[in-house]
Formats: sequence, structure tokens, C-alpha cells
Amino acid sequence: MSDDVLSIIPTNPEWQPGRAAAERAAALVVDLSPGLPDGEEVEVDVTWHDTLMPIDCGGNLQRIGCPHCRASIGTEWYADLLESHSEDGFAALAVKVPCCGTVTSLDVLDYDWPCGFARFEIALWNPERDWFGDEEMATISEALGHPVNQIRAHI
Repeated sequence: MSDDVLSIIPTNPEWQPGRAAAERAAALVVDLSPGLPDGEEVEVDVTWHDTLMPIDCGGNLQRIGCPHCRASIGTEWYADLLESHSEDGFAALAVKVPCCGTVTSLDVLDYDWPCGFARFEIALWNPERDWFGDEEMATISEALGHPVNQIRAHI
């Protein structure tokens, strides 16, 4: 069986909220999400990570582009990189891209389906929605106390 996960992460990968802000934002995410067909609430995980963790879009990833030379970067390269850091995350996001050899940051690569890196995540499992709208994202950002991005994974 496959799952869909809609994750909310801070725009600054290193940033982490306090517990009260995280609880406020997570409650808001639940309130903004329709319940499951059987009337149950969706499952929400709130996680603080010790290191920078990839918040990947899973099977939704179509392509990755280099922000410097605009070449396509193989998704296999990215998958291998994530696999090598799957347990302990990343100490830093600096990486040498295979296309042009430029050192850049993993969080600025051009992902076709958003991907990100974070030390904090609110994950909504199998939501009955695709994305949060701009106004909803602004409300979640305000509740959390920091601007946020959203990542939708199919795993």
C-alpha cells in the first residue's frame, strides 16, 4: 500500500519552533484538513530533527535542475545521496553538483515537485487534499512564527 504525505517545513532549513508554536501550527493543519471518509481525523506527526533531514516528494519527483548551468541532474544521483544520509541526515547542505561541478546548496536545486530539507516538520498522512492554498499557508506561517513551504510525497 502506498501513502501520501503533505509536509509543512520552515523556509529556513535550520529553524525550529518552540513547542507551543509547533502545537498551534499542527492543530491548525488538522483544522484546515478535511477528515477521512470514515469521519476520523488524519494522522499528523510533528518532528524535531537533530540534523538537516531531507523532506522528499518520493515518487512524485520528475526531475532536478541545476540553478547554475540549468542542466538536468539525474534523479538517481539524488536518490543515492539521500540513501547515504538516510539515517543521520545532513550536517550541511553544500554539495558539488554532477553536471557542472559547482558547489551549491541542496535546498536551491530546482526540484520538479517540491523537495526540501528541515530540522522541523509537520507531516499530514494521507490527507484528503492535495495542497494548502496561499492564504492557508500564510495562516500556518503566522501560527508557527516563521514562513513555511509544503512538500507532497507519494511513498
